Order: sequence, then structure tokens, then C-alpha cells
Amino acid sequence: MSIIAYRLFLWIYKGGAILLSPFNEKAKRWLSGRKTVFRDLETFIGQNKSPVIWFHCASLGEFEQARPLLEGIREQYAGYSTLLSFFSPSGYEIRKDYSGADCVIYLPMDSGRNARRFLDLVKPVLVVWVKYEYWHFYLKGIRQRKIPLLLVSGIFRPEQPFFSWWGGFYKNMLGCFTHLFVQTRESKNLLGSIGFSDNVTISGDTRFDRVIEIAGLAEGLPLVEKFIGGQPVIIAGSTWEADEEELDHFANTQTGIKFIIAPHEIDEVHLQDIEKLFRHTVRYSVLETTGDLQKNEGIAIAGMEHSNANVLLVDNIGMLARLYQYATIAYVGGGFGDDGVHNVLEAAVYGKPVIFGPIYEKFVEAVELVDAGGAFSIENALELEDTLLLLLKKGEEYNSSCRAAGNYVSSRNGATRKILSYIQENRLLTN
Repeated sequence: MSIIAYRLFLWIYKGGAILLSPFNEKAKRWLSGRKTVFRDLETFIGQNKSPVIWFHCASLGEFEQARPLLEGIREQYAGYSTLLSFFSPSGYEIRKDYSGADCVIYLPMDSGRNARRFLDLVKPVLVVWVKYEYWHFYLKGIRQRKIPLLLVSGIFRPEQPFFSWWGGFYKNMLGCFTHLFVQTRESKNLLGSIGFSDNVTISGDTRFDRVIEIAGLAEGLPLVEKFIGGQPVIIAGSTWEADEEELDHFANTQTGIKFIIAPHEIDEVHLQDIEKLFRHTVRYSVLETTGDLQKNEGIAIAGMEHSNANVLLVDNIGMLARLYQYATIAYVGGGFGDDGVHNVLEAAVYGKPVIFGPIYEKFVEAVELVDAGGAFSIENALELEDTLLLLLKKGEEYNSSCRAAGNYVSSRNGATRKILSYIQENRLLTN
């Protein structure tokens, strides 16, 4: 790719968002959220008297990787302010009120003008980008200003353009980073094959630190405990329609087992579609309102008890990581979609078997968890039901899987500590 092709890509990307915005809520938010970014930045900088550390995340998953490091830096370096930027609405809209950063914004679209204006305003003393997303003009501007730039929890695969004969443009963007902290030996070896070795460290994935922290602080959910009532429970998190269609037959026929479904999207149309698939459901919002299991054909009616509900439909965002503590078995969604499985670590940290669909090869933690015996990939509903029935017997297969899942996560903590040590040893945040 050349700079001309890159500019064309940016133009097409923004043009596509404009065309989609009347029909697509995410595209609409992607555009509208950027209209006031520089005004918000000017307000923040005008009120801020401390040097700024800038964290950039593509979306919500990358935020969870950034969070342990961001909070670790705030604790150790109290004299600095933190700016957190997102590219995607699914990250910004959920974390725009995050109190751990002094300012949370959308990242303005990459361009020479925007990058210069952004960096001239913020004047960051340290920049941290998480996992991936490589924006040429921002990276070039950071390098020209000689600002320390770290990539954390990086993951690289042979098919990425950095490693192709035509990937010089992308390789140059990697050259802007002061240091690259990667998750795996394979990533380090790939970077070494194109000349990056002295500034690459295998640190692991900071998400392990984050999920371990969440599990250690997880509070109980009394309404969930009341719903479960001591029965076996399958918790399905971050599900899409394809996942729900794999699960519905088992849930409808195994009424002695409790199911908790926390879908990835909680718009009303999707919630109603789930209620059509699963015959005996109750929404979490109903439990909050009434304190009882009440439902009638998908519509909550106060005072009407529905004691045979075996599916709890979670119609809010933010509970999933705490929900997994109650799982007998966890099912993680996304594995039947093009983008692949969602966060398997949130479930595995509790030492519970994890099941997901067939598309997971891009996610090293999912691959390693399967190899360790803590997770199972299924191709269809029949395989799913066979796996669930086997694990629900709670024999040696179940116990072995629980141990493998818990051990896998606990043995991989410490990435945040390694990065903080690098920052301290290289005096990146000291005078």
C-alpha cells in the first residue's frame, strides 16, 4: 500500500460511514461523536495542568486490556493526567464515563491535519496503543515529536500485511513504536523476521491481569442466585443470533437446567427474538422491578409468577464478568460469526469449562485454552448438546476441564507488571 492508497482507504471509510449513518446507529454515532472532539480536547487541556499520558483503544475489548496498565500508571504516577481515546462506538459509548481517565474521547479520523492538531493540543509525554490499529498520520506525528510510544498486548499473524512483500507501508508504521510488548513467542519471531527484535518483549496479555482482578473483586448477585436456586446453570455470554439458535433446543427440552443469556446486542428487537426462541424466559429487568420470576409471553406483568422460567435474559450491559462466577458451564458467543469468539478469559478465570463455536483461530487465548483442555469448540447444535450432557455429569471430564481453565488463566498473569517495570527502568515518566 502507498500513501495514496491509504488516503483513498480513509476517504472510502468515512464516506461509507456517512452513507450508512441514516440506517445504522453505530455509523451515526461514529460520525456524530467526532463532531465535538477538538472542542472537548481544548476544554480538557485548558483545565488540565498536568502532563498527559495518552491511551488509545480500538474498542471495548482493547479497553479491558488497557485498563490494568492505565490504572497501574495512575497509581504510581499521580502527577500525570490520562487521556483515553476510542475508535469504535462500541467502546466509547460504554466507557465514556469511565472515571479512571481524566478525559475520554473518540479518536478523530486519521489525517495529517487532524494528527497535527491533536498532538499540538494534547502534547502527550507517553503514548500507549493497545493490541492493534495502526493509523499512519498519528504514528508518524508521534515519532516526529520523539514521544515514547508503546504497543501493549500486541498479537501478530503471518497473513498480516507487515509480513508481505508489499507491506513496506505497514512495516514503517511499526517503526514508529519505541517498544512493542507482544503476547506470544510467535509474534516476537514474526517481528524478528522483518527486523524488529531489540525493541520487542514477550509480556503476555494484560487481559489476564484484568480478569483475575475482576474475579477477585466480584460481588454477588442476589437476584441471579435466587433464579438459579441451586440448580446447574449454563451461562451464555456475548451471544449472537447464531449462538442462540444453537442453544435453544437444549434449553427448551432440559427444563431442569437453568440458562442465563447475556446477548452481545440488547436492542428490543433482538431481545424479543430471543424470547421467541426460548419458551420459558424472564428478563433480568423484571427481577429488578418485582423481585420475582414474572413473565407472560415475553412481557413482564407485576404480580404474575412464572415459576417454570428456566432462562434468564440479561437485558443490560456490564454484568457478564460477574455472572460467570455462577456458571456450571460457560458458553461464549461469537464463534459462529466472521469476527470470531468473544472474551473467553472472563469465564475461564473462575475455573469453569468454556464452550464456543468453530471460529476462534485468531484468538490465541481460545486456541491455548482448547489445547489445555479447559475449553471445547463445537460445530453445531448436536455437538453442543453432547458436550453439555457430558460435562453436566460432573465426572472426571468436568473436573479436569475446570482445573485446566483455572490454571491456564492464573499461570499467565503479570503482563502489566512487566510493562510498568519497563516504564520505570527507562524513566519514561520521570524527570
